Amino acid sequence: MDTEINLSRKVRKPLKSYKLAKEGYLNRVRLAVSLFYFSMGLTFATWASRIPDIKETLGLSEADLGTVLFAIPCGQLLMMPFSGKLVVKYSSRKTVQMGILLYIAAMVTLGLATERWHLMLSLFFFGVFSNVTNISVNTQGLLTEGIFRKPIMSSFHGAWSLAGFTGALVGLLMMNLKLQPIYHFAIIGVVLYINIFLNYSYLIKTRPPKPKAVEAEKKRSLLPKMNPALVWLGIIGFCSMVSEGIMFDWSGVYFKDVVKAPESLVILGYTSFMIMMASGRFIGDRLVGRFGRKRVLQVSGVLITGGMYLAVLLPYVVPSALGFMLVGLGVSTVVPGVYSLAGRTPGIEPSQALTAVSSVSFLGFLIGPPVIGYIAEEVGLKMSFAIIGVFGLGIVALVSRIKMEAP
Repeated sequence: MDTEINLSRKVRKPLKSYKLAKEGYLNRVRLAVSLFYFSMGLTFATWASRIPDIKETLGLSEADLGTVLFAIPCGQLLMMPFSGKLVVKYSSRKTVQMGILLYIAAMVTLGLATERWHLMLSLFFFGVFSNVTNISVNTQGLLTEGIFRKPIMSSFHGAWSLAGFTGALVGLLMMNLKLQPIYHFAIIGVVLYINIFLNYSYLIKTRPPKPKAVEAEKKRSLLPKMNPALVWLGIIGFCSMVSEGIMFDWSGVYFKDVVKAPESLVILGYTSFMIMMASGRFIGDRLVGRFGRKRVLQVSGVLITGGMYLAVLLPYVVPSALGFMLVGLGVSTVVPGVYSLAGRTPGIEPSQALTAVSSVSFLGFLIGPPVIGYIAEEVGLKMSFAIIGVFGLGIVALVSRIKMEAP
């Protein structure tokens, strides 16, 4: 069944006025959107859980891995000017389907890499399709939040984080079974394709833009005009996603090389981070409603810095795991809050506002991990994590300087 909703940010009708407001159906729409977030998160987590194995198989040093990982932001940067326009022209419903299918296919090809350039090429397309999927799925999230007329964006990102935790556990199982990454990736790919097939029809289908709007859109520059609000939101998101990206790509390496954890516990740091990030996102909407978005963001920045320095100052299994848990809790509400605020920007289509904010914030997620490889080569991985810890304080400082309306 197709879902067609004309969402106007100027005239917001009561929920009961929608013909689609049948008992249980809107919750099914919310579940479908959540499962697409889950699919995207599991795709990335599946790759991230096998980075240490692939690094060892290809004989990559920290600097080599940093160079290879730069292929992801290159792909992301290539698509950033186009993703929002594709969503506006073809609808987020169509672009999220195509994007996620290709994103999963790119993940599977990562397991086929036998040379460094093979891996870099696959990661480049991995970045291209992840950007399209990211803008599309978050646009679906914003549309769904508009229907429910209450903060639910954190719960969608919670599904993404839950997928990360699931991917970590499955990755641990696959490593213990000595299953090669290609077979691991292929199994996950099949499961995700089934999930997409079962839930695609419940995504929100928006009405196509009017011809005059299409003509106006063609005359615009590739990226929407960055007003001050979007710039601030992008920088706050950047600071958070630097920390998040480091956890995804380097937490396993940190536990292996710095903490010197047993092989069976190498994935503990990543798992600890993902558990708390998922938990924080499922309760994040309630926290924002009770304490306000500004206070929640400030506390989040403090948690990120505190967690990083706990792992740096006490590089042992238990303290480091606790530190990574604090980082996970800290980053949990930042990006959902930033995206939700961006989608409400007056005079800009939600997909275009998301593209603008993502153009800044997602760079932290993508460029941070490769840069850490170069820094670690010079001053060590532990010192690299200490440097990243400063970004949490950056969030506190930035949030303190801006005014936010109640959620």
